[in-house]
Amino acid sequence: MSAPQDFNVDYLAQLARLALTPEEKARFAAQLGDVLHHIEQLAQVDVSGVEPTAHAFPVENVWDADVPRPGLSVADALRNAPAQRESMISVPKVVE
Repeated sequence: MSAPQDFNVDYLAQLARLALTPEEKARFAAQLGDVLHHIEQLAQVDVSGVEPTAHAFPVENVWDADVPRPGLSVADALRNAPAQRESMISVPKVVE
């Protein structure tokens, strides 16, 4: 199928930051024309009885329930800290 005249391959290549040879431009123009032709065919399909959806399958949350649990004790949290001061982890100053 020949490429339709309503799109500019040079402009599309520029938008995609592609440097195309003349052979590539001709090949991609034909391929893009085929894709646009296929889309035109899809536009002719009767979908009047199909309910619009965002996903083909139901989307469900796969996370566990958010159940509060006890956290670490202060002693456990500070156990591997390289430096600590007043029950806090002490880190070097990074902003002067």
